[in-house]
Amino acid sequence: MLKSVKKRLPIPVVMDMLDELNPFKVKRQRIMNFNPATSVASRKPAENSKITVFDYSGNGCTEETLVSLEEVFAYRDKPTSTWINVDGIRKDDVHAICQHYMIHPLIEEDILSIGQRAKMDDIGERLFCQLPMMYFNSEASTIDLEQVSIVMGKNFVISFQEDPTRDVFDPVREKLKIPGSRIRNGTMDFLCYSLLDVIVDSYFTVLDKLGERIELMEDLVQHYPNTRTLARINFLRRQVFLFKRGIAPVRELVNGFLKSESDLLEDNVTKYYKDVYDHIIQCNDLADNYRDMILNVQEMYHTQLNLKMNEIMKVLAVVTTLLSPLTLIAGIYGMNFHNMPELASPNGYFYTLGGMGVLLVLMILIFRKRGWF
Repeated sequence: MLKSVKKRLPIPVVMDMLDELNPFKVKRQRIMNFNPATSVASRKPAENSKITVFDYSGNGCTEETLVSLEEVFAYRDKPTSTWINVDGIRKDDVHAICQHYMIHPLIEEDILSIGQRAKMDDIGERLFCQLPMMYFNSEASTIDLEQVSIVMGKNFVISFQEDPTRDVFDPVREKLKIPGSRIRNGTMDFLCYSLLDVIVDSYFTVLDKLGERIELMEDLVQHYPNTRTLARINFLRRQVFLFKRGIAPVRELVNGFLKSESDLLEDNVTKYYKDVYDHIIQCNDLADNYRDMILNVQEMYHTQLNLKMNEIMKVLAVVTTLLSPLTLIAGIYGMNFHNMPELASPNGYFYTLGGMGVLLVLMILIFRKRGWF
């Protein structure tokens, strides 16, 4: 694949594409800040908040964008299945929803927390999971992420998102609109699986973008092993490490659903969670491969730098060796003694220069024959 990239893209184009990998223009990100879940005061209320509801059954599906928070409460006791998606987290809204839907305060704290590690909890009659949703920012070549929380009950699933402007749930919305689809006729655990599945699948899109940058970086290192290239390598390495650290706990999250004995999970849906588990394992393996690749690129940079330095030292050594005999002769005849051979010869100066020139040419021929340069 790298060879095909080289054939398609000339070096100037590669330089333009990688010029965005400038760590001095982008602030360093952290996927997890390891703050305790109770530190909810640091979260700022979302400026924009939107609540959308999919209320569906095998007979039909309705999609609504709610105007007021109180409209959410009517869906708790409906016989149909309901997916409530809250875009933009506000403390009062989350508290009201958790109170009405009898969600445990510990889950509420996790929803309001920032930078939580991916996790899965089974508390009471509610299943809760929290994981990062990732996007690749092509302009800055960084990984953008938001924390997504999903709460599942007997006849509802509530998802909380930080960013109201984007998500990866459109495939789920489209399937809900299709009559007779598996998700329309399925239970809430299948809807929860579908949400987890599209989130995990979106990780592969981010991985593809990172892989493209790594391949272009390999090509760049071979032609321009300079300090700017090293800065780009370090910046890209940090993005790969942050991605790996963010998705690593998702494996245990999905495994928690597989091991859970909750009545909300049906046996015939377990195989679907097993499929997500296989995908996240594959994603972790690819992330490990890309981490090794970027480390190899860093080693390649140092190798290219050493080769370049060796070539410079080789040239300097050859020049020094060629000039050493000439310097010796010039030094000898530069001594102020009266009795020196050819000192009084009228052509001694030309004889000396001619001998030095012959010696220089002879040494060059010998070095070339030995393949020293």
